[in-house]
Amino acid sequence: MNLARRIIATGAVAAACVATVIATGLAGSHDASATASVADGEPGYAVEDFNYPQADKIKDEQGIVLKRGDGHIALAACGSRTGLLEVYTRANQIVCFSVTGPSGYLSLEIPSVYGVKGAAGVDADLTLRAPDQTVQEVTVPENSFEPVGESIDPSGRSHILVEIRTSA
Repeated sequence: MNLARRIIATGAVAAACVATVIATGLAGSHDASATASVADGEPGYAVEDFNYPQADKIKDEQGIVLKRGDGHIALAACGSRTGLLEVYTRANQIVCFSVTGPSGYLSLEIPSVYGVKGAAGVDADLTLRAPDQTVQEVTVPENSFEPVGESIDPSGRSHILVEIRTSA
């Protein structure tokens, strides 16, 4: 009698295991199809376009056009901390940028630039444009002030800062 009970109990446990495996398999395939149909209706992956966030708001408030960058050069409040890249202009007085990482890139337009103080830890290569589209390229060593734009232009023409590249 004891042997019969063991056989019946073992058979019942085996049947329960088979039922669980079958139920799990069906549920798993059902979940996969549900997931696939939900994924098909979702938008695609986000792709970074490197456009500067809130550029329109900054243009309206400060008259600075921030176009594209890699995120390693960001507009900052002057005096918020030491080591900022400082751009001196006739139009905006001083515009400051925080530089993070060993290198950075920012495409922008700041009018009437006459000087730049380099950021801590990085050198800055600037590209400026005169009204006649003449390009002026200047390197600003870290933590030093360099005259740029109208300050070094023989004709004293106003220049627009159009690009900043930094490197350690």
